[in-house]
Amino acid sequence: MARGWWHSRVNPVLFRLRLFLPPAGLFVFLLVLASLLWSGALADQLVTLRIGLGNVLFILAALVAAPWVALVLLWNRSRQEAAQHVRQEALDEKRRFLRRLDHELKNPLTAIRAGLANLAETRLDDSQRQALTSVEAQTVRLSRLSSDLRKLAELETRPLERTTVDVNEMLHEAFNLAQDQPAAAGRELKLTIPHAPWPLPAIQGDRDLLFLAVHNLLDNAVKFTHPGSTIEMRGFEDASSLVIEVADTGQGIPEDELAHVGEDLYRARNARGIPGNGLGLALVHSIINLHGGRVTLRSREGQGTVVTLRLPVNG
Repeated sequence: MARGWWHSRVNPVLFRLRLFLPPAGLFVFLLVLASLLWSGALADQLVTLRIGLGNVLFILAALVAAPWVALVLLWNRSRQEAAQHVRQEALDEKRRFLRRLDHELKNPLTAIRAGLANLAETRLDDSQRQALTSVEAQTVRLSRLSSDLRKLAELETRPLERTTVDVNEMLHEAFNLAQDQPAAAGRELKLTIPHAPWPLPAIQGDRDLLFLAVHNLLDNAVKFTHPGSTIEMRGFEDASSLVIEVADTGQGIPEDELAHVGEDLYRARNARGIPGNGLGLALVHSIINLHGGRVTLRSREGQGTVVTLRLPVNG
């Protein structure tokens, strides 16, 4: 195993050193010799000859160094292009997989839901009806998972349909929708946006996608809080950015899992008993990144969570 590591890791490095050390050594030698001649360290009665020879040696050193530097730059560029090619291939493969998965799930789920609807019209005892309700809930969950996966795949390929977005109106609409859902009962929802001296600025973007991002954040806040909790949505300007925050006093996220929240299908360990598929925040990240923005998350387990969207005003 040690021999394999040496050949795979150390030998390539030594090979590159064998390529670069000879020209590097010659370059250093010529540069030192030129410096000595310029400084007079090598005493010579013919000052003009000494300076002229120093100039010649310096030019020779530059000529030796130029191909070496060009080779290093070319090598770095080829590495970057190779890495970019690998990343692009991975993204393409992910998109193809998500499309196939959505296609394969759609027809079976439609047939299952139709069958469940027919069963619901028959006479069932309590245990049978409870089992049917459980199957229906899992089918709905799979259907939403398929839909969200399709949205993720589309987000990575579709061009943004940029229009002027009235952020004030959009936030009010998303807030009212969250407030009216039955799951929000018993929670205190607050919306804070400025009215004086001026409202939030309009931004350029895809209104439907931005609304989906805000809606997902509010939906998560409702889902991961309990009656008596507080959910706040805030909007404000910060320099050249528009900032939207959704904060809650819910269960929070364990500190060691904060870095992973937002990855596709990832769910924190204290969220696994709550319905969901782990794609809501992943969609938010994709949407905001497409708009040139940034998503940050702060959370304390047992106290609550703040998700911040930062969007360029002139993006």
